[in-house]
Amino acid sequence: MTPLPDRYCPVDGIRIPGDSLAWCCPSCHGPLDLDFAPTPAPLKSLTGRVNSLWRYAETLPLSAPRVSLGEGRTPLVALTDEVQAKLDFLTPTLSFKDRGAVMLAELALRAGPRRVVADSSGNAGTAVAAYCARARLPCTVYVPFGTSAKKLEQMEAHGARVELVDGGREAAATAARRAADEPETFYASHVYNPYFLHGTKTYVHELWEDLGGRLPEVLVLPAGNGTLLLGAALAVAELYGAGLLDRRPRLWAVQAAAVAPLAHAFAEDADDLTGTTTVSPTHAEGIAVAHPPRARQILRAVRESGGTFLTVTEDQIRHAQLDLASRGLYVESTGVVCWAAVREGALGGRSAVVPLCGAGLKSGPARD
Repeated sequence: MTPLPDRYCPVDGIRIPGDSLAWCCPSCHGPLDLDFAPTPAPLKSLTGRVNSLWRYAETLPLSAPRVSLGEGRTPLVALTDEVQAKLDFLTPTLSFKDRGAVMLAELALRAGPRRVVADSSGNAGTAVAAYCARARLPCTVYVPFGTSAKKLEQMEAHGARVELVDGGREAAATAARRAADEPETFYASHVYNPYFLHGTKTYVHELWEDLGGRLPEVLVLPAGNGTLLLGAALAVAELYGAGLLDRRPRLWAVQAAAVAPLAHAFAEDADDLTGTTTVSPTHAEGIAVAHPPRARQILRAVRESGGTFLTVTEDQIRHAQLDLASRGLYVESTGVVCWAAVREGALGGRSAVVPLCGAGLKSGPARD
């Protein structure tokens, strides 16, 4: 079996051996990155490969998967002449989080822990639960009160133990991190573990392949913890660095106006979060993150791409969800924020792709 690459702290450079169960930097307690710089395969060489995200084997830090459920390779459909949607709710657990969760479960299987723990507002937890079931690994998911009952049902159906935490998303994360420090525990964090980002980056590798070796002018991406956005930035850097792209797309990050710490920091030209974040109820529960641990990386990725941040109101979210449903696409509230941000002409004629990240059946329609 190929040795696992080291992880390292992007702040202070401290390195963590690839086979360690450590989940954060021992000095600053921040998230880790992966010492891994792959070279993607040329377009023509992809013909005839397995029809899942594992077709991009050269770009993945793990090989020979044992827990795959056929994730990835989701379709593109046109919404307007300028905008296409990638239907990432058509994955095994009905959200894009499967792309990263399969990497975490595969990694955990190699580590052989006593148990796996995760925290989530819903979709990441259901994905980790499913892939742990596939790997026959015991799994506990910490979720905040108010998490969709349908998502809780899905986690429990996969055999996960669900721990409801009094408080919001941050409280659930704190509880999971406390459990992660116990011996022989693997923390399947979609935020702290860089393997998750190397799974979500396949979203862009698929776009590049399906668009014939190019990318749109703009990638519109949700930004809560930023796992899809940071994965997209990784893929763009890989493709451009290998000479497989002649230009980089701009990254447009979308937050709910009710919880928009990154958008506020971007508007203030700050390198990190600023001040106290105002948190109001939002239909976009999946991106309602007041203190994203990778905030500096998200802000830097958007700026370096020449991109921007957009915010959407609750009315815009509700209307976008109804609009997509009228087009035959039933998407959960969080999963429609990118379409909500650009559907009324914000692109100014630029070509773009928006992700539809989670199925509407997971949480139902947005209501007042």
